[in-house]
Amino acid sequence: MGFNCGIVGLPNVGKSTIFNALTSAGAQAENFAFCTIEPNIGIASVPDPRLNRLAQISKSEKILPTTLEVVDIAGLVAGASSGEGLGNKFLGHIRQVDAVAHVVRCFNDTDVVHVSGKVDPLDDLETISAELLIADLDTLEKRIVKTAREKKTGDKNIKLALERYEGLKEKIEGGVPARLAMDESGGAEFFRDLFLLTAKPALYVCNVDEESMLSGNSEHLRAVEEYAEKNGGKVVSICGKVEAELSELDSDDRAEMLADYGLEEPGLNRFIRTGYETLGLYTYLTTGPKETRAWTVPAGAKAPQAAGVIHSDFERGFIRAEVISFDDLDRLGSELAVKEAGLLRVEGKEYVIKDGDVIHFRFNV
Repeated sequence: MGFNCGIVGLPNVGKSTIFNALTSAGAQAENFAFCTIEPNIGIASVPDPRLNRLAQISKSEKILPTTLEVVDIAGLVAGASSGEGLGNKFLGHIRQVDAVAHVVRCFNDTDVVHVSGKVDPLDDLETISAELLIADLDTLEKRIVKTAREKKTGDKNIKLALERYEGLKEKIEGGVPARLAMDESGGAEFFRDLFLLTAKPALYVCNVDEESMLSGNSEHLRAVEEYAEKNGGKVVSICGKVEAELSELDSDDRAEMLADYGLEEPGLNRFIRTGYETLGLYTYLTTGPKETRAWTVPAGAKAPQAAGVIHSDFERGFIRAEVISFDDLDRLGSELAVKEAGLLRVEGKEYVIKDGDVIHFRFNV
């Protein structure tokens, strides 16, 4: 499944540095605005320690984590919605992603220029938000004009649609992102075909300095957390500089550097997991002697849909799913022990997948 997360922000806040550390893609990252012009696309593996445990139990030959596509989008400036900077191209790239990670600079460094001449993450977020809201208003206004013409037919459904569009427009004009306003104005499904930018799930990434990374305390970080709570989104803080260094080390040196900092894992692991959660995704697992593998499904997916992620034949010929909880398998140490404890479940077509399910599908085509 092609789930992706776009990384956006003002120029020179560390987007490409974070992207490179995430994906080892080698995207250009320089100390000047609009270093990124065309979007860079890379794949980030989703860290999941459950895979190592399952591979140990099954004596698997290989481990295949699930992945998330990451898109590094060109830096935004005020006026983008009217064509400033890379304006329309930037906004077009955002329309193509499933979720948006807003990177904001939360560190001071005189050697790294800031496009507005000062470090103020809230001001940065307001700039980005304003451009996305203006673009959404333009989309809504065009739809309202079109629907108003159709209203002359007297169709009650068209009249209701026009009321919903106008209601959402009023909320967006008040600065409320579509992801918070749509439910009150008719439901997210009704507005889906508008592809509104502020309807996308949001993640706020604070690029902090080493001191703030270690203490977890930063005035800038607290301000972003308050902003995220108000605007509907999760927050994760990482030190792009440290993550870039970690990404270039082998596993042993990386572990040593993390230990020196007193960290259990790279901050990018939190970023990936939080991005995964922001997209509303679950992981189910398959395991055996050949491989242990993670698979991605949207929250609420039923067993046949999950089977189809492996192969369309699995969904088309679905018979049943044999399901074990990872926690039970971890605790008991083998599939046989789980079966003997009566903890293996046989589920049908209406079963809703849970995160961490270990599944074997039965099918016939």
